[in-house]
Amino acid sequence: MIRPGLRRPALLARRARRDAGFLATGVLPHLALVPVWAWAATFTARTGHWKPALQVAVLLIVLGTPLVTAVQRVRHRILLGVDVVPSAPAAEPWSWAVAARQALRWLTSAQTWRQVGYHLLLGPLLAAAELLVLAAAVAGLAGATAYGWAWSVPARDRRGWLGYATQLPWYTLAGLLLLGALPWVAGATARGESRAAAALLGPSRSQRLQQRVEHLAESRTGLIEAVDAERRRIERDLHDGTQQRLVSLAVNLGLVLATTPDLPAGARAAVAEAHLEAKHAIAELNDLVRGLHPAVLEDRGLDAALSGLAARLPLPVRLRVDLDERVPPGVESVAYFVISEALSNVIKHAGATRTEVTVRQVGAVLRVNVTDDGLGGADPSAGTGLGGLAKRVDAIDGSFHVSSPVGGPTTVTAELPCAR
Repeated sequence: MIRPGLRRPALLARRARRDAGFLATGVLPHLALVPVWAWAATFTARTGHWKPALQVAVLLIVLGTPLVTAVQRVRHRILLGVDVVPSAPAAEPWSWAVAARQALRWLTSAQTWRQVGYHLLLGPLLAAAELLVLAAAVAGLAGATAYGWAWSVPARDRRGWLGYATQLPWYTLAGLLLLGALPWVAGATARGESRAAAALLGPSRSQRLQQRVEHLAESRTGLIEAVDAERRRIERDLHDGTQQRLVSLAVNLGLVLATTPDLPAGARAAVAEAHLEAKHAIAELNDLVRGLHPAVLEDRGLDAALSGLAARLPLPVRLRVDLDERVPPGVESVAYFVISEALSNVIKHAGATRTEVTVRQVGAVLRVNVTDDGLGGADPSAGTGLGGLAKRVDAIDGSFHVSSPVGGPTTVTAELPCAR
């Protein structure tokens, strides 16, 4: 077992080896394009013709940039564990037209020319810094082992060297200091190079933000679908399990009342009360199941679910559903709950005599309107459930609006994107 006091030197040594290896493998890739512009400069100086040299150099640099960039990305990933992730274009079926379009997009991309600038301008500077760090490591190792090198020469030559006794200690001390500073120097150089590579070889800040937004949008969509699937599972479990048990209990209690007329009055009253409570529990459970996710919504769609909802309300509802085809399940669920909660608010707070519900699909948008002739004055921030509906609609990038002047009428409008 390694003592805690010994872990830090060992960790520093491992990091120093890793960083030194990373820097050593970066010299050649950073200098890979130097021969190209060096040849172009030499050719121009000898012949005086700069146009052909420039054309050939640009062609070689453009063709070599993706290869050198790929080498740098692999180097960063393997030796540092850092992913310099490129911004991948959308996948398209291959054809010559698609290949030409992607090549033109790559040539005109700012990311491509950032990579060219990295390899042409920053690469040689980074190679120089890497060589300096490696030279310092070699010099430190040579200085720290100066006495060993001195003892390897013949004794006659060693004694004839006047600095043998006075200079070797300084060489050794300087070597030890260089080796001691190597982990921090190599680490700082590797981190600086990694940040530069991430900024110039990877996607730009705007591209990273766009990728992040797309990732969050996909994650949110997956979460909404998972929650909706879990809601459906709970609805099925309640409908097929708990609800059936309560129905069976109510039936058995009803049979007891019907088949045992000689029950004592107290027992009959208790059984009758239990029978009534079982019926109330079944009714409440039905409302709960419909609130979670009505089975008819999944089986027959939004039109049938809204028709059943309107039939159960104690006031007249004029319902119009105009859909060419079924919209995605998540949109159906949100639309149903918007209408259900809006109608519930009408019954509880509006004092209305009638209401109208309209559902239409216009292009890739599902428009929902619920209008009543009630007292008006509905406020989404007043805790009437409209605030929760706004959040539910916003979760799928929809828009939600309430128009409710005092005296009425009140109109609740939701626009839900339903592109598949």
